Amino acid sequence: MFLKRQPKLVWLFSLLATTITFVISVLLLQQVLSSGTIIYELGGWSPPWGIEYRIDQLNAYLLLIISTISTIVLVAAHTSIQKELDTHRQAYFYMLYLLSLAGMLGIVATADAFNVFVFLEISSLSAYALIALGKDRRALWASYQYLIMGTVGATFILIGIGLMYQMTGTLNMNDLASRLPEVAQTRTVFVAFAFTVVGICLKLALFPLHLWLPNAYAYAPSVVTAFFAATATKVAVYLLIRFTFSVFGLSFSFTTLPLQTLFLLLGLLGVFVASIAAIYQNNVKHIFAYSSVAQVGYMIVGLSVGTTLGLSATMIHLFNHALMKSALFLAMAAVMYRIGGMQLSQFNGLGKQMPLTMAAIVVGGLSLVGVPLTVGFISKWYLVLAVIENGWWHVALLILLGSLLAIVYLWKIVEVAYFRSPAHNSEPVKEAPLSILIPVWVLVFANLYFGIDTRLSVEVAQTAAQSLFGITP
Repeated sequence: MFLKRQPKLVWLFSLLATTITFVISVLLLQQVLSSGTIIYELGGWSPPWGIEYRIDQLNAYLLLIISTISTIVLVAAHTSIQKELDTHRQAYFYMLYLLSLAGMLGIVATADAFNVFVFLEISSLSAYALIALGKDRRALWASYQYLIMGTVGATFILIGIGLMYQMTGTLNMNDLASRLPEVAQTRTVFVAFAFTVVGICLKLALFPLHLWLPNAYAYAPSVVTAFFAATATKVAVYLLIRFTFSVFGLSFSFTTLPLQTLFLLLGLLGVFVASIAAIYQNNVKHIFAYSSVAQVGYMIVGLSVGTTLGLSATMIHLFNHALMKSALFLAMAAVMYRIGGMQLSQFNGLGKQMPLTMAAIVVGGLSLVGVPLTVGFISKWYLVLAVIENGWWHVALLILLGSLLAIVYLWKIVEVAYFRSPAHNSEPVKEAPLSILIPVWVLVFANLYFGIDTRLSVEVAQTAAQSLFGITP
């Protein structure tokens, strides 16, 4: 706020804040992997009276994903928003960006169920404002649509938390996990579970609760889309894992209730319906937005397996999808910077005019498809292994078929960029500036590197999955 008259200083301050957050996240993950869960009692008040921060393998992993993506995206933000936002709005963009980041980190770090709701509101309110900053007037409608759907989701989560508190007298997640089994067969707990899961699935954009997502991604400023596509849905998946596995418990979530069948059905429907919808889009941001709904479907299919390998596959895809989508949407920011639009027709001949940017989109797209030597292949490999281990051969075939649909919508972009000529009356387009290209290619190389060296993503995901299942490595 104090620096708002000089947007460049606000950007440098924001970048410093996110870089420090990234360094702390790396150190936290190292400490958790070497010495176990870290517990911090706020103000020295022990739970259940006080609020507790609890960092285990799962949320240390998520903190790393969120802080890494937020830092890389912010490097490109200063150049990108110069074209997409008025000067007087730029400082407010960084304030909202940091607020949204703080909310996401808080959701992941806290061990208090009510504080999950508080941080969710901090993150969501700033997200609505960030989306509304988009140049296109449709950004206001997209923001309003997300506001309504997001508020319904948050209210459902709050009702679920309130009902759990009514039955147990505690809001601490560890306490809830130990007290809920005593009252698990009551109607109130069933209702609490239903409200919580549906509320989280709204935030998650799980089919058919995804209607807010395509417009929100398409009309928000490009760097906002790159940030949210890589982090917001991942935080919602984390919440779903945390509540179903840690708070309510595996046996209640998957045995008492038919969650396994429901998740499998909705996950597969999400993959196919969203992929087919993506094929028929003419706005490139819309194509990749619908692709995000399909990728959420894959994560939910992994959860539905209900095994350590299935949960590992979901968590590996959390990491890998963040790398894919941030690379793709940041490359979209580069295109937006030069041509000011996202219609497929505007991509004619861009393969020759912006070779580095289009090459990044192709590599990110191949990763989405799941081509070997990319992170997408690792995700699909572990997901297929998990469903085959469960004897679901037909699901494995459907996953492979869903990947083939991704080739169709990726080819639409490749065709216009590489096999069509620019319009005769159009001016030559320059390659994107280095300040955007460097972060894009850092993410592209990460897509390739972690597709070959999987020690970080796979080993941490497997360790976290085993701890959630109560298995000591």
